[in-house]
Amino acid sequence: MSKNKKNQQEKMDKKKQKDVSKDEGQSVNDKKTETEIVEKQKQEYQDLLDRYLRFQAEFDNYRKRSLQEKAGFIKFANEGLISELIGILDNFELSIKYADKKNDFKLMHQGVDMIIKQLHALLKSKGLEKIKTVGEKFDPHKHDALAIVEGQDVDSDTVVEEMQAGYLLSGRILRPAKVKVAKPKKENEKNKAGKEEENKEIKE
Repeated sequence: MSKNKKNQQEKMDKKKQKDVSKDEGQSVNDKKTETEIVEKQKQEYQDLLDRYLRFQAEFDNYRKRSLQEKAGFIKFANEGLISELIGILDNFELSIKYADKKNDFKLMHQGVDMIIKQLHALLKSKGLEKIKTVGEKFDPHKHDALAIVEGQDVDSDTVVEEMQAGYLLSGRILRPAKVKVAKPKKENEKNKAGKEEENKEIKE
C-alpha cells in the first residue's frame, strides 16, 4: 500500500471514529434530555398533587368551620326574641303578684290586657301580622271555614265570626284563621232545591 493510500485510510478511519463518537455523544445527550423531561414531569405531577391535597384539606376545614358556625347560629338565632319575651314574662308575673296582693280581679284583667298588647306589639315588630276575618270575603288561603251560618242580610261567603286567630309572618301564612262563613238563606234554599232535583234525576 502506498503512503498516500495509507494516509487516506487513516483519515477515513479517524473520520469514522469521530462520527461514531459524535453519534454516541448524541445518543447520550438524547437519553439525558429524555431523563430530564421525565424528571420534570414527575416534579410537576408531584407539585399538582401537593396543591390538590392542600386544597382538599383547606376545603374540609372550611366545611367543618361552616357547620360549626351554622350550628351556633341555629342555637342562638332566637336569643334576641327570647330576651324580649322574658321582659314581658316578668311583667306578667308582677301583674299576677300585685293583683293577688290587692285581691283585685279587675286589676289583674287590666294587667293581662296590657301584657297581651305588649306581646302583640313585639311580635308585630318581628313581622307577625294578624289575618283580617270578620266582614272580609272568605279566602280559602287565609281562612279555614269550620261552619256555615245562614243570614238574611249578609253577602255570600262573608266571614261573620272568628273562632281562632290566623297569622302572617312577613307576608307568608303562618296559620290560617278558623272562621264561620255566612250564606244567605235564599242561596242555601236554591242549593238545596238544586240538589233535590239532581237526586230525583239520578233515581229516575
